Amino acid sequence: MAANGYATVWRWHFHAGLFTAPFLLILSITGAIYLFNDELNDWIYPQLRFAPSGDTIRPAGDLVASVREQYPHATVTRIDMPVEPGRSAMVFVTPEQGEPFRVFVDPGNGAVLGDFIYARTLVGFADRMHGSLLLGKGGDAVVELAASWALILIATGLYLWWPRGRGGGFRFNRRRRGRARWRELHRLTGVYAALLIVFLIITGLPWASFWGDRVLTPVSNALGMGYPPQLRHHGGDSGKTLLDTLGEAPWALRQAPLPAGPEPGHDHHHHTAGAAFDTSVAAINRVHRALAANGLPLAYRLSIPAEADEPYSAYTYPARPQGQRTLHLDSKGRVLVDTGFAEYGAIAKAVEYGVALHMGNYFGRANQVVMLLACVAIVALVITGLTMWWRRRPAGGFGAPAAPPVRPCTLMTGAAVLLLVLPLAGISLLLVLTAEALRRRLAGVGPR
Repeated sequence: MAANGYATVWRWHFHAGLFTAPFLLILSITGAIYLFNDELNDWIYPQLRFAPSGDTIRPAGDLVASVREQYPHATVTRIDMPVEPGRSAMVFVTPEQGEPFRVFVDPGNGAVLGDFIYARTLVGFADRMHGSLLLGKGGDAVVELAASWALILIATGLYLWWPRGRGGGFRFNRRRRGRARWRELHRLTGVYAALLIVFLIITGLPWASFWGDRVLTPVSNALGMGYPPQLRHHGGDSGKTLLDTLGEAPWALRQAPLPAGPEPGHDHHHHTAGAAFDTSVAAINRVHRALAANGLPLAYRLSIPAEADEPYSAYTYPARPQGQRTLHLDSKGRVLVDTGFAEYGAIAKAVEYGVALHMGNYFGRANQVVMLLACVAIVALVITGLTMWWRRRPAGGFGAPAAPPVRPCTLMTGAAVLLLVLPLAGISLLLVLTAEALRRRLAGVGPR
């Protein structure tokens, strides 16, 4: 039974490794790039990222006016104010035709410094490839599936590594040569990096479209442990969220309802379209002044309403999540909702801490280096694992470990646990087991 167990785990480790290898390479390389997104963008686009005029910062509405003047046939949807003096503001623009782009403005004098299409930058490419393999929702599901199976890969790898009284589990055997030396490199890299890689995967899964959006987020919100429960009472009739208006949002607030733009009791039934849907420079400046009065003079990301029932929405996303804050305001500058990290539920707080560490933000450069080491370890594991397989593979063969007999109840129990913890991995395992059962049945009745 012990031999069968080891052989079964080895077989699953082998197949999980071959399936996840290309995706883990992509995720580790793109993740390593995105860890240094600010540094890379500063290096590649210094003429856009830094403000020549110095530390002076004009109101957000004035900066939007400059962009509207430069791009009269496009729509400004959002402005990210400078994170610190000396930096440029970034304005999000949607043209009548073509891809959305981002315009950089000197906040001191309103001069337009230039623009780029985010998806065509190195960081933008890495960001989209890391999240969805450039395949949209389908790619997001593939990434989640690969990440889920990577957890299985780590668990089975640790089982195979376990010394079982042999000793030497944490030491490198210099006497090994050939494929055995590659195995030494593979197992020790895996052992020392396992916890860090598991942390990366677990803190990344909340952003996945299935496990995060359809499991963790609704469950945590239903339990009152996600976005602040009081936000439910501020929701408008549109059904929109902060994510819908900004295109991005802190994880805790991705599914929080967006409050209605016009406040009840303020001529809601008698206003003109312009009164309810004011995106003028004066209105944006009123919102800017209100944000400054409420402690957000800089570093906020402000969405500009696209429809009459939308408010202005601003949020901060500092390196440490304790400083996160979100405000919704009307065009008069009146605050409709003001919420911060302290009001998040327990699960939302845990996820935000994890995301800050995952992205290398929380502890600055040291955090980036540690996460980079995890990415390098994943690349090393993929290369050493594939090299071992290629060297043991028989000429013209696949080299997969033989399938030992396994009790069906054991397999079904494993599939049930996976369905509960990692739904996409559980579904895929059921499909694999079904295909394997059909193959064996056909092989049993067919000609030999």
